[in-house]
Amino acid sequence: MARSRALSAHARRILAALLAGGGAWRHGYELARVADVRSGTLYPLLIRLEEQGYLEAEWQPPAEKGRPARHAYRLTASGIELARNNPPDRAPPARPGRRAAAT
Repeated sequence: MARSRALSAHARRILAALLAGGGAWRHGYELARVADVRSGTLYPLLIRLEEQGYLEAEWQPPAEKGRPARHAYRLTASGIELARNNPPDRAPPARPGRRAAAT
């Protein structure tokens, strides 16, 4: 599937987080945390990537009684290729009020 425009830095970080998962289903909250992307940015990107055929999504039953079902995502074969061809430019920027991790 050919893309008509370049991927945003947020999209690249989300794809990298999914790629690092090795094909495992990842939940939105986990992706937001790992990729350092806010939910208002994350979910529209996930929806768009799924519509373009780069992700598959499914509802998963709750892990604990009384908890809601969760939407989970993983890369398709074309999503894996997209992620490999578009690595993140650099580490995500630190959000205000957060301390950068020591290296």
